[in-house]
Amino acid sequence: MPQVTYTDHTGRSRTVTANVGDSVMETAVRNGVPGIVGECGGSLSCATCHVYVEETAALAPMENMEDEMLWGTAQERRDNSRLSCQLRVTEGCELHVTTPATQG
Repeated sequence: MPQVTYTDHTGRSRTVTANVGDSVMETAVRNGVPGIVGECGGSLSCATCHVYVEETAALAPMENMEDEMLWGTAQERRDNSRLSCQLRVTEGCELHVTTPATQG
């Protein structure tokens, strides 16, 4: 089963089992993971699901709209910034994401 590890800004981690095809944001909300709000429900219009993805993760490339939304995040954008609503869980996937302090 695919797994996603969520680490908050203090270093506390929680690993949850994810469903193939769900987003990292949907998985977090369903499992009560703090730090990922997802106010827009994944419609790519709020950036409250901003995460920093572990550098080694193999993910689909970022689309233009996600790129634009990341310029409006409350916490600094980094090279590994992504919106977790745009990250789909795939078979055998093991992702590690960290939530920014402002979403804690």
